[in-house]
Amino acid sequence: MSSQEALIERFFEALVNGDRPASRAIVAEASRANAPSHALITDLFWPTYEMVERLHRSDQLSKLSYHFATRLLRVLTDQAAQRLRLTGQNTGRTILALSGPSDADDLGAQMAVDLLESSGFQVTFAGGGVPFDEVMSYVNNNQPDVLLMFASAPSDLPEIRSVIDSLNEIGAARKTQIVVGGGVFNRADGLAEEIGADLWASNPLDLVESLVHDAHERAMPAQRTVGQKRKAA
Repeated sequence: MSSQEALIERFFEALVNGDRPASRAIVAEASRANAPSHALITDLFWPTYEMVERLHRSDQLSKLSYHFATRLLRVLTDQAAQRLRLTGQNTGRTILALSGPSDADDLGAQMAVDLLESSGFQVTFAGGGVPFDEVMSYVNNNQPDVLLMFASAPSDLPEIRSVIDSLNEIGAARKTQIVVGGGVFNRADGLAEEIGADLWASNPLDLVESLVHDAHERAMPAQRTVGQKRKAA
């Protein structure tokens, strides 16, 4: 086991036990190792979050431990976000970000949103539970460059598919790039392409890198799907 894997294991144990002092101490330890805030999110917080979610889905965590972990990780993510610095030039690109309805969905999306904002994007983040018609109205009126939808559960897919289909049918935002991410898209190969998304990413770092590349190069990212080809046809 590598030192980073051992750190993640220790962090996971502290989180699921609700050990706030130990969790903060591990984050401080990682920071003293010259890990910038964005590395804390991508190399420590995100893989630990994925471990928590995986064990929760397989009923290997009690509800109490799951709540300990997600609530505490939210606080630590907020603290790390306050220390993030702009890592690149302002891209001039706007993003509307949404997530699934659960607190965990919201937390996963927040990590991506924080990294995107520090990478020069102008992000508005609504979280989950936003009515379909309000999303459509916002996109139609504000024409964001990117509509980002994070989801971890299959139950989120019908609404995501409805948003994509409706936007394509009425042509409300032909220039808006539809981007998806989160656990459900990682677990089902080809799902993002099937529902007509333009871009998908398996984790926040890949998402940021793909969108930054797209913003700078205005080129087709390697993970674009048939959704973009259909809209451009």
